[in-house]
Amino acid sequence: MRIRIVDAFTERPFSGNPAGVLLLHDADAFPDDSRLQNIALEVNHAETAFAHPLPEGGEADWALRWFTPAAEVAMCGHATLATAHVLHTTGAHEGPVRFATRSGVLVATPTGDGSVTLDFPTAPLSRVDTPDGLAEALGAEPLTVLDTGPNVGDLLVEIADEKTVHGLSPDLRALAAHSRRGVIATARAEDPARGYDFVSRCFFPNVGIDEDPVTGSAHTALAPFWSERLGRPDLTGLQASARSGRVRTELRGDRTLLSGRAVVVIEGELLA
Repeated sequence: MRIRIVDAFTERPFSGNPAGVLLLHDADAFPDDSRLQNIALEVNHAETAFAHPLPEGGEADWALRWFTPAAEVAMCGHATLATAHVLHTTGAHEGPVRFATRSGVLVATPTGDGSVTLDFPTAPLSRVDTPDGLAEALGAEPLTVLDTGPNVGDLLVEIADEKTVHGLSPDLRALAAHSRRGVIATARAEDPARGYDFVSRCFFPNVGIDEDPVTGSAHTALAPFWSERLGRPDLTGLQASARSGRVRTELRGDRTLLSGRAVVVIEGELLA
């Protein structure tokens, strides 16, 4: 199997969010889960994506699964973008590609500017009381806390300002007690003239990821939250990790479009 490491939600190598991508061209089913998990642990990026082609005429073109080094996840934006980029740039698939996933059929469409647009379900946000100890674990006082629903599995936490988001240094062990996957911290951009409308950081200790560099799935919650606040369906989010990256979002009711670019930085062969 060919392994590619793809930096997603960026056009510059060594930025954005790296994902492993393995296309199982000749397979009609996935290998055992233990093998997939071992490969993801060996790749050791936030997610590794595995995809195999499906018979023509069905509702989807490729089956797709995502694994962190510790667990399989129900939804992953950056590894989906990375997989679509590999399919399109290698000629394995032309035009929109429909992925059969644990979160339903997800469509990735190449655009004329070299980016890919993902069509994902919008997270169903529900406001919750601030859990005891969350402020201490995060290192900042929450203004608003929302549950992001079963697919995303995070708490979305609005905090005071962009500077506070950049400066967060949470207690990850304590933070793990407050959600199924992790916590999305967000604030409004201080200066939209810089090209983004809101800022975020994502901490996912429950799936083995202390801080995710750029998280597509989180933006299915960030998009409806900030579109309501800012009164616009089309926004750009900056995820302010050390690698950083930008995600363009378009809210379409129960669907959210996520757009970005990707670049392959490593290509090799799995020998084991």
